[in-house]
Amino acid sequence: MMEKRQLLIVSKNQEFIDQLVEQVSVNFEVTSEKSIHVAYNIALNLLPDTIFFDKNSYKKNSDFRNLKNFKSTHFLTKSFLIVYGKDEDLSILNKRYKSIIDEYLSDSIGIEQIASKILRDPKSKNFNYWHDCFMGLFNIMTQPIVLLQQNNILAVNDAFKRTFRVVQTDGLKLTDFVNIENKAKVKTSLRNFARGKHMKAVTSTSLLIHNDKLRNAKVSFSKLSRNIMDQFIMMIDFSGEDYAIDDSIGSHADQVEKCFKENSEKVEFSFTKREKEIISLLCKGYKTKEISDALFISPKTIEKHRSNIIKRTNSETILESIIYAINHNLVDFPKS
Repeated sequence: MMEKRQLLIVSKNQEFIDQLVEQVSVNFEVTSEKSIHVAYNIALNLLPDTIFFDKNSYKKNSDFRNLKNFKSTHFLTKSFLIVYGKDEDLSILNKRYKSIIDEYLSDSIGIEQIASKILRDPKSKNFNYWHDCFMGLFNIMTQPIVLLQQNNILAVNDAFKRTFRVVQTDGLKLTDFVNIENKAKVKTSLRNFARGKHMKAVTSTSLLIHNDKLRNAKVSFSKLSRNIMDQFIMMIDFSGEDYAIDDSIGSHADQVEKCFKENSEKVEFSFTKREKEIISLLCKGYKTKEISDALFISPKTIEKHRSNIIKRTNSETILESIIYAINHNLVDFPKS
């Protein structure tokens, strides 16, 4: 069964809305709103395929002064914008918003004709436009980025290849880089995101890089277009900083965020008492000789413990091991 398209009706006439919904509800999931200001905020979250304005509900042309906002982001430019009203009003709007409104419908036509116009699937717009633009920037971006079709990796940029030391991507799955026992849960989560109505997910997780080493990261999933079936991107930030993402645009997929966040929490081992003591002193800035004097063990033994800590956390350096241990609550953070 195909997913329903999204229709946003902006009207104060509830009887008119009900009649229209009855005609189009088989093909559209319908949302209605009386306030144009509120409708814009709904559009940012819903990213509808079609926006229908009932001009007859709004007596002043000034009510439509913010109409251009409904084509203000690259996702909303893909919405098919229809305005319905009296011929004289439509003529005025045509002069003012010619480049914004996609179709004008006269109130001289009946509800069935209006519905038939809405039910058409306008193919005149190039729905792959933003996908093509993004792919043109793919390899010059410094963050590792993956183009996905559910769990299947379609393409990775150069930054991803360098970080994960990947040469060939044929046959690679995202779950190849996820440290989680129940990989079926990840696959299900990605499938639901690809086919669902939500446009993004932002969360934290642990990822396996080369030689089974584990690194924590902030990740974001984003659809390039609602019309590219099952395709979306994943951006990776190993610095762990918060993304500058506009939360007002597109809705979040909580299931994906929860799934990947749980992935970073599946750490079963704990350090020995001696390893915890050494990590605690390292956090305070102690050198090997100072740790040796404090714990009354040889510097050689200290170095062996350091090496074991690095290996057990799949880290590159002792600093990375300490950060990993603190992030996963495996040691108590030292108090001054």
